[in-house]
Amino acid sequence: ARDFQDPPSLQEKTEVLLREWIQMYHSPTAGQGSASAFQHFVKQMNLHGILKTDDLITRFFRICISMCRDLCVRSILEQGQGPTQTYVRSKCFQNLDAFVRLIALLVKHSGEASNPTTKINLLNKVLGLVCGIMIHDIETNSGEFQQLPYHRILIMLFVELNAPEAILESINLPVLMAFTQTLHLLRPSKCPGFAYAWLEIVSHRVFIGRMLAITPQQKGWSMYSMLLADLFKFLAPFLRNAELAKPLTMLYKGTLRVLLVLLHDFPEFLCEYHYGFCDVIPPNCIQMRNLILSAFPRNMRLPDPFTPNLKVDMLPEIAVSPKIHTNVASLIHPTEFKKNLDSYLKNRTPVTFLSDMRTFLQASSEPGMRYNMSVMNALVLYVGMQAISQIHSKGLTPSMSTIAHSSHMDIFQNLAVDLDTEGRYLFLNAIANQLRYPNSHTHYFSCTLLHLFAEANTEAIQEQITRVLLERLIVNRPHPWGLLITFIELIKNPSFKFWSHEFVKCAPEIEKLFESVARSCMVPKQVLREGEA
Repeated sequence: ARDFQDPPSLQEKTEVLLREWIQMYHSPTAGQGSASAFQHFVKQMNLHGILKTDDLITRFFRICISMCRDLCVRSILEQGQGPTQTYVRSKCFQNLDAFVRLIALLVKHSGEASNPTTKINLLNKVLGLVCGIMIHDIETNSGEFQQLPYHRILIMLFVELNAPEAILESINLPVLMAFTQTLHLLRPSKCPGFAYAWLEIVSHRVFIGRMLAITPQQKGWSMYSMLLADLFKFLAPFLRNAELAKPLTMLYKGTLRVLLVLLHDFPEFLCEYHYGFCDVIPPNCIQMRNLILSAFPRNMRLPDPFTPNLKVDMLPEIAVSPKIHTNVASLIHPTEFKKNLDSYLKNRTPVTFLSDMRTFLQASSEPGMRYNMSVMNALVLYVGMQAISQIHSKGLTPSMSTIAHSSHMDIFQNLAVDLDTEGRYLFLNAIANQLRYPNSHTHYFSCTLLHLFAEANTEAIQEQITRVLLERLIVNRPHPWGLLITFIELIKNPSFKFWSHEFVKCAPEIEKLFESVARSCMVPKQVLREGEA
């Protein structure tokens, strides 16, 4: 709309109306929820012809948003940073909150109560204008861009439109969808200057509560998972290269805090969407991934992994498949690779599949980026799920004996041997990403990792398996349950001869590290060595 000339005097009319509304909003006679003020103001809007056409309403909103932004920015720049900052914010909020209340009232009372389409169309119009003005603002004032007015408009509008009012019940879900789409358009990778404000909105208690708790049938979960994935994707290249300047460090710490809130209050959400999150988090982000993988359903009582002689295969939960909201099969491409994979799993043909597999997984020749991590993750989980299904179809459960000598294990053993160090690390990480709370995936992949260790033809493979487990255990808690039981079994079971391997005692500091981790796992090392003897 900014590309077209506004009608004569519209700017002046809008300014007069906006100032009048702000005064009415703050007046003691505004009424509950500004109802009385709104009735009077609508008459004023009609008097000035603002509500005559869709185009005039759009222009009115555009000018109002720009004016509120300009007033706010001017106040910030005049006062600067310091003790007056709180006063400046309060002054800005007086204008912004009044404007937001006007939008909310217009949305609530537009169209018929039985037809929410008009209300949502108006909301989408306003959100679209906020997006357009903000993006233009970032492009033209990148160094001087101020997040505050846009943040306040968006979060307060969300709060207003999610108030417990009967008139809003019919538009609850469409409002969530509209805001999700808006925040997706304004994601940090598109608008890095808005990243802090964006994260504040996404982590706001009202936003999280509405998305993950109040909306029935978990209809907000997939929307919220998309926004979290947007955040991880923005951070990924910086985290991958460990290039965290102070502003990015703050964003990273904020992200960890959001994950801690989700782990505490909405663990089922992290359980069900763990795959998609781990798919976009770089392999070296161990702490972040552990927070996600440590989640377990609140109705489950987690068995103590340090219990002596814990019989994992006897736990009732171990036979239950976890919910995963990702179509893993669709992520395995190209089509030829998926077709050959299914054929090999079924009848071990074509015979060249195992030798060709590495080619399909390679993405480039650039060190650190040689493999397609997304395809690797999908391949590992898909093959594991097929293996579990086949074992269950025979009336058996995964164990060191039932997982061996199958087409599924052929694929895993080939990957362990045939891939170079970089590829094998990604492959083993893909397995470790499934070591979570007690379920059939955790059990199968725990057995698989231990089987690969036992059957490895070189100590290099065993050392890399140990590294993948150890690096996830030496960071701060929490640690995933499945990770702990796998590592405890590895160092405790004499059949793996763990303490006799050269990489364990290659240097005194390395041996001390293993002893320290063994102690934290409550397994005395001398007992282990006596067992091996």
